[in-house]
Amino acid sequence: MPIRRPQPFCFLLVPILLSAALLGTGCEESPTGRKQVTLVPEAQMSALGERSFAELLRTLPLNDDPDVRAYVGCVAEALVDALPQPHGRWSIAVFDDPTPNAFALPGGKIGVHAGMLHVARTPDQLAAVIAHEIAHVLADHSNERLTQELAVQGGLMLVDLFAEEPGSLKHEVLRGALGLGAEYGLLLPYSRTHEREADRIGRDLMAQAGFDPRASVTLWRNMAAAGGGQPPAFLSTHPSHDNRMQELDADMEQAVEIYRQARATGREPACSPP
Repeated sequence: MPIRRPQPFCFLLVPILLSAALLGTGCEESPTGRKQVTLVPEAQMSALGERSFAELLRTLPLNDDPDVRAYVGCVAEALVDALPQPHGRWSIAVFDDPTPNAFALPGGKIGVHAGMLHVARTPDQLAAVIAHEIAHVLADHSNERLTQELAVQGGLMLVDLFAEEPGSLKHEVLRGALGLGAEYGLLLPYSRTHEREADRIGRDLMAQAGFDPRASVTLWRNMAAAGGGQPPAFLSTHPSHDNRMQELDADMEQAVEIYRQARATGREPACSPP
C-alpha cells in the first residue's frame, strides 16, 4: 500500500489552530475610530511589557538626581490622573541616558531618558512627549504591531513550505522580496499611522491634564533642530517633523478648548523643571 504524503494544508492547519488557541482573534477600534486587528490577549501584552521594563531596570542605569525624577514623575502622574478610570497603576523611571527618548509599555510602564529634558524644555513640552508614548499604549499599537509581525512570519512560512527548491538562490530571493514588500507595504505604513494617531491622542490627553497642547508643535520644532537630517517620510516609521507639526496644528483649536476647560476645573499641574 503506497504511503500518502501529507498535504500542505495539514502542515498549515497546525499553526493556525495553535494560533487560534493561544492568541484568539480580535477586530477592534482605536480611540480615533480606526479599525485595527489585535490578536494577543491584553494579559499577555501586559506581561510582555512588565518583563521588558524589569529587564531595562536591571540593565540600564537610572538617573540619580532626585529633582529630575520628581519633575518627570510630576508630569507623568498628572497625565495618568487624566486617563479614564479605571486606569490602574503606572510605573515611571528616568534612565541616565543622554539621548532624547521616551517610551511607554503595556502594563502601565513609562520610561524617560534624561537627555529628553534638553529637547523638551518646559513641563508642557515634556507632557507632549510622555502623553504621546502613553497614547501608543491606549491605542494598543504594540499589540497591533505584534499581530502584523506574526502575519509576516506566517507569509514567510508559506514561502518556505511551497518552495520548489528550498535553500536555492531563487527561494532566498523570493523570501527576501516578500520580507521587503511586507516591511515597506505593511509594517512601515502602519507605523506611520500609529505615530500620527499617537500624536493626536497624546495632544488631547495633555490638554485634558491641563498642559498647553500648543507645546506639542514647539516640541517637534525642537526635535527637528536637534535631529538634523532624517529619511524621507515615505521610508520612515515616523512622519517627517514638518508633517507632524502641520497635522498637530490642523485642529489645534479644539485641543486648546479642552485645555481651557481642564484648567477651569482645577487641573493646573505645578511641575517645576530642575
